Amino acid sequence: MPESQNIEWKESWRDEYLKWICGFANAKGGKIIIGKNDNVEIVGVAKAKRLMEDIPNKI
Repeated sequence: MPESQNIEWKESWRDEYLKWICGFANAKGGKIIIGKNDNVEIVGVAKAKRLMEDIPNKI
């Protein structure tokens, strides 16, 4: 699945990506896939469980 208007790959989380989430919410939706680089390689996520708790709280 290549990057597109509705799909973004990010190697790690940054709070500035909250803007992407707002943009997706105000458009046709979308996905941010964290832990995958631009070469389509899975790089993983440090502290993934905590991140899954933190992101909804920040939104």
